[in-house]
Amino acid sequence: MRRTRGHGAREQEPRRADRARLPLRRSLLGRLLAVSALVAACSVAATAWIAVQTTSGAIKQEQGQNLTADARIYDTLLEYAARNPTWDGVGATVRKLARESGRRVALTTQGRQPLADSATEPTAPALPPQASAVVDPLSVDTVLAARGADGQGTGADRIDPRAVGPFRLSAADSRALRRTADDKVACLNRAGIASDVVVGASGRPRVQIVGNDPERALGTRCDLAALDSPTRSERKALDALTELADACLKRQGREGVRLNNDLSWGDPAPVAVPGEPGAVVPRPVPAPRDAPAEQAAPSVERPELTGENDRAIASCVGTARSEQLSSYVASPALLFIGDEGGATLPGFDLSPANTARIAGAAALVLALTVGASVFAGARLVRPLHALTGAAQRMRDGEQPASVPVSGDDEVGRLAAAFNDMSAHRARLEEQRKAMVSDVAHELRTPLSNIRGWLEAAQDGLADPDPAFVSSLLEEAVLLQHIIDDLQDLAAADAGALRLHPEPVEVRELLGQVAAAHQARAENAGVTLAVTTPAPGPALSADPVRLRQAVGNLVSNAVRHTPEGGRVTLRTYVAGRDASGPYASDEGRGTVVTGGGTVVIEVTDTGSGIPADDLPHVFDRFWRAEKSRSRRTGGSGLGLAIVRKLVEAHGGTVEATSTEGEGSTFALRLPAPGNVRPPDGMTTAF
Repeated sequence: MRRTRGHGAREQEPRRADRARLPLRRSLLGRLLAVSALVAACSVAATAWIAVQTTSGAIKQEQGQNLTADARIYDTLLEYAARNPTWDGVGATVRKLARESGRRVALTTQGRQPLADSATEPTAPALPPQASAVVDPLSVDTVLAARGADGQGTGADRIDPRAVGPFRLSAADSRALRRTADDKVACLNRAGIASDVVVGASGRPRVQIVGNDPERALGTRCDLAALDSPTRSERKALDALTELADACLKRQGREGVRLNNDLSWGDPAPVAVPGEPGAVVPRPVPAPRDAPAEQAAPSVERPELTGENDRAIASCVGTARSEQLSSYVASPALLFIGDEGGATLPGFDLSPANTARIAGAAALVLALTVGASVFAGARLVRPLHALTGAAQRMRDGEQPASVPVSGDDEVGRLAAAFNDMSAHRARLEEQRKAMVSDVAHELRTPLSNIRGWLEAAQDGLADPDPAFVSSLLEEAVLLQHIIDDLQDLAAADAGALRLHPEPVEVRELLGQVAAAHQARAENAGVTLAVTTPAPGPALSADPVRLRQAVGNLVSNAVRHTPEGGRVTLRTYVAGRDASGPYASDEGRGTVVTGGGTVVIEVTDTGSGIPADDLPHVFDRFWRAEKSRSRRTGGSGLGLAIVRKLVEAHGGTVEATSTEGEGSTFALRLPAPGNVRPPDGMTTAF
C-alpha cells in the first residue's frame, strides 16, 4: 500500500510542475505588456514623425519652396530664351514672375554677371552660391520642365520644342498654310470627321483628327498632302541641318544621311494616295517638334545601317540641331529663386535640449502605458489563472470546484461557462457510476438465478423438468431483453440506429400494440382500450420501432396500474394545419394535410409518479423504487429507449402525472411532410 502511494506521489510531481506559472515572456501578461509597449512606441514614433513632417512642410511653405511655382518660373523663362536670341528685355518678364509668386527672381550669365533681378532695394542682396536652375533651351532640365505650367516634358530630346530657329515660318507662309488647313478641316467636317487646326511653335498649322486616328482621313477626298509640303525657308533649313549632320558623320568616317521631314533618317514607308488607285507616296511622319515637312526624296540604295550607326547618326543630328539653333536662342543663364530681400527663415532645430525633452516625453508615455498595461493585465490574467488551476485539477481527477465569477464581461462569462461545464461533468460522472452499478445489478440478477438453478441441478437438488427449463428460459429471455435494450441505446447514442420509414396508420398500429398486451392486462385485471375514431391520423415512421416505443409505455402502464384500473391509448393531430371531421375542444384534430403533429397518448389510472421523480423518468436505469425488485418494475431502460426512438423519428416525448390518480405519456411525432430525423440518425428507404 505504501509503495502504491509513493508511486502516485511521484506521478503527481510532474502535474504539480505543470501548474507552475509560465515564464513572463510566454504568459498572456508578458505578451500584453510587449504589445502595449510596441503600440506605445509606434504611437510615439508616428506622432513624432507627423510632427516633424508637419513642421517641415510648414517651414517649406513659409520659405516659398514650392516646386510647382519654381517650375512655372523656369518654364516661362525657358520659353523666352527659346524665342529670343538674347536676354535683352527679359527684365519685365522677371518682375512679372516675381510679383505673381512673391519671390525674388534673378538671372545671371554663367559668369554670374547680372542679366535681370526682381530685387527692389538699391543694393541687391548677394545671391546664394548655388543656382536654382540653368535656363538653356538647348539643354532643358527635364525634371523642372515636366512640372511646368503646361505639363509638357521633353522626353529624351533635351532641346526645347519651342526653339525652332530657321524653321519658323514667315507671316505670309503661315497665313497661306492656315487657309489651306481651314479648307481641309471644312472638307473633313463635311465627311463626318471632326478635326481642328493646331498651330505649332514654328507657326506651321496642322490638321488634328479628333480621336487621334489620322487613318480615318484616308477614306475621304480631303487631300492633306498639301499641308505636308515644306516651304522654301523650311527646305533650306532642313538642307543646312543635313549638311551639319553629314559633316559630323564624315569626321567619324561614316557616310552621310538624308534627313526626313521629321528629322528621322532612312526611307519613309509608302502610303496610298486617296483617289488614285495603285499610286503610292511616302507616308508623312508627324513632327512632334513642328519640324518642317516636305515631299520625301526618292528612295536610293543605302548601305545597311546597324545599331551603332543609328546611335552615331542620332548623336550627330542632335549636335547639328544645337549648332544650327545656337544663334537663334539666348545663351545659357543661371536662375536664382529665393525670398524677397534675401532673408531666410530658420529651419527645424533639433538641438540636444529639444532631443532630451522629446526623449523624456516618450519615456513618460511608455512608462504610463506599461503601468496601465500591468494593472489591466493583472486583472485580466488573475481569473484565467484560476480557470487554468481548476481545469488542471479536473484533469488530475480531483473533485471539480467552481471558480469565482468576477463580472459579466468576456472573462466572467468564460468562468460561468466553465462552472456550468464542471457541474455538468460532475453530473455525468455520477450518472456513469450509477449506470455501471445498475448494469451490474440488472445483469447479476438473471445470471445469479441461472447459475443457482444449474448448480442445484448439478448437485441433484433440482430436477430438470419442464418447469425447471421454463424458469431458466425466462431468466435467459430477461437477460437477452436487457442486452437488447442496451444495444438499442448504444446504437441511438452512436447515431447508428437505422429506421425504415413507411406510411403508418396510427389507429391500426395502436390496435396491434393493444392486442399484443391484452393477455397480460387481463391477467393483471386491467382494462386496455383504444379510443381513436376511424379514420385515424397517418404518419411516416418505422412501424417496428414505433410499436416498440408504444409497447414499452403500455407495458409500464399495465405494470403500475392496480387491478380494476384502466389503460387508454388514443391519438390525435395537434397543430394549426390540423382539420377534419372529428376535431374536438381538447385540441384533437384528424388527418394532416400539410403540417401539424401527430400525438399518441398512453394514459393509466395507476399510482402516479411523485413530482420530484417526474423529471428523471426517462433517465437510464432510473426507478422510483430503489430496491430494483423485479416484482415492482423492470430494468429501468424502457422509457430511455422510448425517448431515443421518438427522437430518432424527429419527435419528442413527455410525461405528466398526478400522484394517486395516474399518468399520461405523450409521443409527439411530425406529420407527413415534416419528418426529419435528428442529426446522426440513419434513415433507410
